Amino acid sequence: MKVFDEKHIKNIVLLGAPKSGKTVLAEDMVFEAGIIHRRGTIEGKNTVSDYHQIEHERGNSVFATAMHTEWQDYKINIIDTPGFDDFIGEMISSVRVADTCVIVVNAQHGVEVGTELIWNYVEQFNKPVIFAINQVDHPKADFDQTLDSIKKRFGSAVTQMQYPFNQGEGFNGIIDLLKMTYYKFPADGGKPEKLPIPEAEKERAKLLHNELVEKAAENDIKLMEKYFEKGTLNEDEMRQGLKLGMIHHDIFPVFVMSAKKNMGSGRMMGFIDNVAPSPREAKPETREDSKEIQFDPAKPAVLFVFKTHLEPNLGKLSFFKVISGEVTATSELINSQTGSVERFHQLFIMDGKTRNPVDKLVAGDIGATLKLKDTYTNQTLHAKGFDVTIKPIEFPEPRIRTAVIALSKNDDEKIGEVLHKIHQEDPTVLVQYSKELKQLIVSGQGELHLQVCKWFLDNVYKLQADFVTPKISYRETIRRSSNANYRHKKQSGGAGQFGEVFLKIEPYYPGMPEPTEHSIRGKEVIDLEWGGQLVFYNCIVGGVIDARFIPSILKGVMEKMEEGPITGSYVRDVRVIVYDGKMHPVDSNDISFKIAGMMAFKEAFMKAEPQLLEPIYDLEVMVPEEMMGDVMSDLQTRRSMIMGVDANGNYQVIKARTPLTELDRYSTSLRSLSQGRARFSQQFADFAPVPFDVQQKLAKEVRELEMAK
Repeated sequence: MKVFDEKHIKNIVLLGAPKSGKTVLAEDMVFEAGIIHRRGTIEGKNTVSDYHQIEHERGNSVFATAMHTEWQDYKINIIDTPGFDDFIGEMISSVRVADTCVIVVNAQHGVEVGTELIWNYVEQFNKPVIFAINQVDHPKADFDQTLDSIKKRFGSAVTQMQYPFNQGEGFNGIIDLLKMTYYKFPADGGKPEKLPIPEAEKERAKLLHNELVEKAAENDIKLMEKYFEKGTLNEDEMRQGLKLGMIHHDIFPVFVMSAKKNMGSGRMMGFIDNVAPSPREAKPETREDSKEIQFDPAKPAVLFVFKTHLEPNLGKLSFFKVISGEVTATSELINSQTGSVERFHQLFIMDGKTRNPVDKLVAGDIGATLKLKDTYTNQTLHAKGFDVTIKPIEFPEPRIRTAVIALSKNDDEKIGEVLHKIHQEDPTVLVQYSKELKQLIVSGQGELHLQVCKWFLDNVYKLQADFVTPKISYRETIRRSSNANYRHKKQSGGAGQFGEVFLKIEPYYPGMPEPTEHSIRGKEVIDLEWGGQLVFYNCIVGGVIDARFIPSILKGVMEKMEEGPITGSYVRDVRVIVYDGKMHPVDSNDISFKIAGMMAFKEAFMKAEPQLLEPIYDLEVMVPEEMMGDVMSDLQTRRSMIMGVDANGNYQVIKARTPLTELDRYSTSLRSLSQGRARFSQQFADFAPVPFDVQQKLAKEVRELEMAK
């Protein structure tokens, strides 16, 4: 295949809410370029993108798919992304390596919550943006209202390039404001006629064209001077101004189309060729040391792996962007994170599942290779002696979790290995065995995300497992002080066991005054790995317990704190004062005082008004204004404390504090309440006391479980 230089490569990513038409637009673009000779359909399960079995079953994108076109001497690399934010990792990694983001907006709905979510990452990476208003052929399409929603949300940088002629079911034409041409399409789409603008549209088109000229001129002093001198700009000058505006986020061009009818995509592709920045013109990549690295083919090779896909019958497919230099099918590069040497044997340009072999790829291009032995998503490969690490992508924290239980004990280890592979492919899936909960926990972005993980276990790896509600990481503490003592005595023929401990426990908080009723001989402040502190005082006087046994008492206390007396949860924020005891000159030993300390602590804890604490999360829900009441009511049933409500465009952002136990499957409930138009994020905030009736219920369940053993 032809090798393109960094000036003739354009990298775009298609973004948008579910059902906005990204996959159909991608199909349209590769068809227009002649990469395929027949357009596939979602219903026909034969599109270049969405080629995986799970995508055919679900009828929507699950993975980001790479493809390319060759259009008017330019190569356009296209990445089609999922619309559901459950698969946000696929979107973020694709935005990271794109040079221009094409945000597809449904002409029926305008800006949706999915669009808002995507925008946060587009802004984070500061990428040039094109808006594509799609489905203007739909009976309920409203171009003007959709354009207005884009302008309201994204401001004055939104710049109209076109508008539809005969929108709705009769849509067959586009008025182009840059070329001042009327594109009239045949009934079945395809190549349009280029006609003069109809008389009835000339005044409107001229007014909008003049606004476009002014917008282009604003981005360069020389262009502004030409504009003042001549009163207009020619097409090449406008392109120059538009490109500068896109690079600086001062212009977001808006195009119009019906991808389903193959109307309008070719014109946008021409604009991408002529105006959208190439890698050489785009913002440089950032290294881990915060320095910039240009897309320069003359420098040594550096690749950034942005996606890994494990094909069961093929092996590991690694997608990368060439940051500098060039890579060939015989290159040897070093992984900057692991230090391992990776040898390339094949290079591909991908069109969905089709692998097109190439001999080399240069700076700015996107490609793939098979079977890198020790390289995964977010890692950098570089030439020997040119030690560079590209700044890794920061993926969002999970919003939902589940416990995974193998139906066959023999599959426990295999399931753990497979889930680890899924994490390597998708870093937004986190896998962890919880020692505290004694469960294998898988965390993800939403219910759909976890369903995809289970689908792979069931259908690809043939491993049967249940995904069940995970236990909650409670904490235990106390509300008042109490005293207790315990004598451990055991005689069994020879040397026995003896140890007696008197201790006092108190609720602990940072900065509390030292105890005064006992003389302090030693103090240990322990930052507990599960949060909170234990402060342990040795107040033994008169040698009633040897100093050598004090660590054993502490060890016994710590062991009981790892399995609290109420529910077996971790104990935190307690002060322990050991002030008296007894020992035996022969029978006392470490184990005796460890047991005595443990049992004395347990007894004192149960007399000190034990309190169960539950994890509380800060919750932010972005919801259309008209649905806010239903969402607020639902949150209140979940014991949420509403902290405030902020406006964000046409949406409201509800801020609340909610117990983790009430967030189980919240993503499913929210999707149902809002018809899929609301989104949420969550972050751990603190532990707080559970209601008394809940504590009693949980303690009873633990007792019944212990009695049943």
